[in-house]
Amino acid sequence: MLVIGLTGGIGSGKSTVAELFRKRKIPIIDTDILARELVRPGQPALNEIIQTFGDTVIHKNGELDRQTLARLTFQNESARKKLEAILHPKIRQLMTEQINSVSAPYVIAVIPLLIEAGQTDLVNHILLVDCPEEIQIHRVKQRDNRDEQQIREILNAQASRQTKIAMADDIIENQGELSDLDAKIEKLHQKYLLMSQDET
Repeated sequence: MLVIGLTGGIGSGKSTVAELFRKRKIPIIDTDILARELVRPGQPALNEIIQTFGDTVIHKNGELDRQTLARLTFQNESARKKLEAILHPKIRQLMTEQINSVSAPYVIAVIPLLIEAGQTDLVNHILLVDCPEEIQIHRVKQRDNRDEQQIREILNAQASRQTKIAMADDIIENQGELSDLDAKIEKLHQKYLLMSQDET
């Protein structure tokens, strides 16, 4: 199975790119979705997070307060590493199980922290969604209603644009029209179909 690791900074457009691959009947495994499943009330990972960070990261209804946890972890490298130690091994296991269960020419694994978390060994090929930082900030402001300082803290906690570009096998520039993006995805789709034949 050919595994394409789709990555990119916050606000780069990974979800849009993933959806365009999904429209081409390619399975999508999104580690953000896996992480959300792992931190549902009653899940062992959520209990570990509470034990590590305290009740302040939990809403009254028992669900994880993501914004509070994000503030704690993006401002403190030690706290971030503790959170990653809880979640990353569990996400890795779930992702591997899902990859092994699908039947398709190739699969897209959406891993925002693919490079930062040292998970490149899970994929055969790295596809980076890239755009200028100011566009990322604008998109996240509109999408998440976060202030610019918090967005910049998140960006600073991620690998630099230059590092990601250097490690990528393919790069999608995502700062234009959706039709342009779709055309780029179609070219990559055909490329990956050919690559998948070499994997079999």
